[in-house]
Amino acid sequence: MNKNGIKNAIYGLVLLITMYGVYRYREAKKEPATGNDTGIVQTSFSGLTMGSTYAIKYTSLPQKAINYQAEIDSILEKFNESLSTYRPDSEISRFNNGHAVAFRLPFFYPVLKKSQEVYQASGGAFDPTVGPLVNAWGFGTGKERKAPSQARIDSLKEVIGFDKITFDEQSVQKAKEGVYIDFNAIAPGYAADVIGQFLESKGIQDYMIEVGGEVLCKGKNKEGKYWTIGINNPEYEQKGGDVLQAIVQLDNKALATSGNYRNYYEQDGKKYAHTIDPKTGYPVQHSLLSVTVFAKDCITADAYATVFMVLGREKAMEFLDKDDELDAFFVYADPQGNLQTFTTEGIKPYIEPIQ
Repeated sequence: MNKNGIKNAIYGLVLLITMYGVYRYREAKKEPATGNDTGIVQTSFSGLTMGSTYAIKYTSLPQKAINYQAEIDSILEKFNESLSTYRPDSEISRFNNGHAVAFRLPFFYPVLKKSQEVYQASGGAFDPTVGPLVNAWGFGTGKERKAPSQARIDSLKEVIGFDKITFDEQSVQKAKEGVYIDFNAIAPGYAADVIGQFLESKGIQDYMIEVGGEVLCKGKNKEGKYWTIGINNPEYEQKGGDVLQAIVQLDNKALATSGNYRNYYEQDGKKYAHTIDPKTGYPVQHSLLSVTVFAKDCITADAYATVFMVLGREKAMEFLDKDDELDAFFVYADPQGNLQTFTTEGIKPYIEPIQ
């Protein structure tokens, strides 16, 4: 057998082992449908997607208690074929490595459209083309964590800006070579929305969907109560703990959280967090540790969680004062370094901070 044949055989064996491992993981995570005194049955399952995990729960009458995991896994596979930058054959990878791409799947255009909307509304704070700067600062896969030179930052800023691409419902093109798109700040939320649309097409109106930490809830759980979601305490999570900062009852809303406490490094006594301001080209420097955004859909919550982490607490609060469709829960450090929280009025009846 030649070298290529040996490589192909090894690759095939590794692939089979990986597929079997994923199968075993998903089978272990499946939970049997459970009922209660009202006769309502809850179906639960979880799995792997987009370099992270997902978890889904929904309720129904016993005769309609169908496990849709196989169908949802198929949807997520197609989702990755469109928007995963880790797949060289995906639509977004072909765009990043080329000049233009025609859409074959129905996911790319809606994310582009929403990204443009949030980019404009936030004054450029949300920008899916910021990836080259993220990589330059050492927060990309396999990159050295070292602050780049000012010359390097200035050079990369030439290809940063969502206005450097053009698109319609059929295709997307680069207006400037070197532009690179990454939807990791919006795609998990959109995936939750897509799954929600699928479940509703099956007649399911009560569900909780979590994809990569972003959550979409509709209706109520099997006890007839709103879905309860925990928001982690940044200080303890940074140390590897799992202590809640707040508990929220989601009433037909989506939730997305973004924070700077998980992914950072220190150099020459200065801390650099992974949230990059597209305008300055530098990691943000402010007291906001995490922000949880509540919106009617998860794609919106996901995008604005990033927006507010870029803007910082004061500017984010100014933005929220002018927007009556978004709510937020902030965790920030005061001048003495103590954790403080801020909750917008619209979500206060549903959220319980834990001191």
